[in-house]
Amino acid sequence: MGKVIGIDLGTTNSCVSVVENGEPVIIPGKSGAQTTPSIVAFSKNGERLVGEAARRQAVTNTERTISSVKRQMGTNWSIRIDGTEYKPQTISAMILMQLKKDAEEFLGEPVTEAVITVPAYFNDIQRQATKDAGRIAGLDVKRIINEPTSAALSYGLDHGEPQKVMVYDLGGGTFDVSIIEIGEGVIEVLATAGDNHLGGDDFDERIRSWIIRVFKAEHHIDLSRDIAAMTRVTEAAEQAKKTLSSAESAHIELPYLMMGKDGPIHLDMVLTRGQFEGLIKDLVERTEEPVRSALNDAGIAASELGRVLLVGGSTRVPAVQAKVRALTGKEPSRNINPDECVAKGAAILGNTLQGNPLAVAGASQELLLLDVIPLSLSIETVGGVATRLVERNSTLPTRYSRVFSTAAPYQRDVEINVLQGERPMARDNKSIGKFRLKGIRRAPAGVPQIEVTFSIDTNGILTVSAKDLDTGKEQSIVITADDRMSEEEIRQAMWDAGEYAGQDQLRREAMELTSEAQRFLVQVQQALKTGGNQLEKAQKKQIKSDCADLQKMLSRFRVDKVSQTEMEDIRRAKERLEQSAAVLHI
Repeated sequence: MGKVIGIDLGTTNSCVSVVENGEPVIIPGKSGAQTTPSIVAFSKNGERLVGEAARRQAVTNTERTISSVKRQMGTNWSIRIDGTEYKPQTISAMILMQLKKDAEEFLGEPVTEAVITVPAYFNDIQRQATKDAGRIAGLDVKRIINEPTSAALSYGLDHGEPQKVMVYDLGGGTFDVSIIEIGEGVIEVLATAGDNHLGGDDFDERIRSWIIRVFKAEHHIDLSRDIAAMTRVTEAAEQAKKTLSSAESAHIELPYLMMGKDGPIHLDMVLTRGQFEGLIKDLVERTEEPVRSALNDAGIAASELGRVLLVGGSTRVPAVQAKVRALTGKEPSRNINPDECVAKGAAILGNTLQGNPLAVAGASQELLLLDVIPLSLSIETVGGVATRLVERNSTLPTRYSRVFSTAAPYQRDVEINVLQGERPMARDNKSIGKFRLKGIRRAPAGVPQIEVTFSIDTNGILTVSAKDLDTGKEQSIVITADDRMSEEEIRQAMWDAGEYAGQDQLRREAMELTSEAQRFLVQVQQALKTGGNQLEKAQKKQIKSDCADLQKMLSRFRVDKVSQTEMEDIRRAKERLEQSAAVLHI
């Protein structure tokens, strides 16, 4: 049985972990870093790049580079490149495939199972989209786990003493706060709240907008109209944010940013920490309401918290840390790495699901994890009212049934509109699916008995069924939301992913072969120039002929259209040249 890996699929960076010798360890990415940029790019020759390689070429290939796709999960967003349409699930799958590959190289064995984390405030469609992305990447997703819960799991493994912990998770694109109780062998989520569109990307945007304003005031040029310049500005904004986490000012310098009437224009400006904090003040303030909401739902005061854990790279911003201290009256704990703890917690859960549970420090029994749903679940009833069946922060898994009736006389069918959210009216909540129960016995309004059942699994994914108690007719939900991939689309994406992986491998092998052949060809040609006079005429003629054959093949080579047959021809031509050029003793 192979290992179950834990994946933190982040907005800005992703991270993968596995349990080795009883301890969760981070698997380094292709570049050797502990995290992998959540960026996918398609080069002009058709090669697919993921992670650091995609990030490095973003300036010169802006329109074919995709970042922060996590913010689009569960929406109908898509991008068309080279005639192919890509949805958030397929782009996310490419990132997951890279993490899977990194894990396989690290472990030296195939990896087919994973636990993937999501923001606690992800709704049902977003969770299902994440699970679909895992399937497309060739992973059996054993569990979807909330990011704050995963972080607490990582923390609780070493700190098993009974305490209530707040996990304040501010990543690249999402914000979550969870109140978690760590007891003897039990990690129980008491409440969760958050904002799916608040994070470090928004901080970067504020700096970026500031740079555009200052540049325009100085040079009377709108940088936002220049795509290549904006890519460099975006990178500089992110770097300035990171610099200001430890320094009082950041020097933003971009030479030759663009061409003006009188030649190249350079960008050179300084952003102070005070200015930065002014730019993001309202964003930091937006974290207050979810914190208060989570504490209120958990029924505790901030003074009862034993620890406050900071998770996500954006919690390194001093203004964020100051806000946490002001809200809780506590110094945030520095016992965990904010970039790695989520992936480690997922790896711990994956290891547990394999039947190899890890004991919590100080506990006499193995770990028990109790998570909650982030948002209430309802159905739409007469008058457009959202009638709630499952309250937010209910412990998972859960199942709840309630009997409804018809609103009109002699109805033969009813539409069940499933909602997620906290508002009293249906229109103000997110509709996550609709289905129709047919074949109801004709009867006056209010007579038929229709039992609606909500069943939520440990991943927080919902199944809804409706049953006519008189006829026994039953129907389960079929998600009709436009932003959900169909089973056929998922299967097609899985096939495409496998084909793409094969193409990528073929291209890599082709690039290695042609580079090697080109180097050898140059060596032979140089050796002929310096020592060719000492060879017999027939030998020299054969070497020149073999050089010409290989040169011709290499000149026709196109990495985006390479075939196995063409590679084999180049390989044979190189071998012929190696044989004839052996007399040169290269």
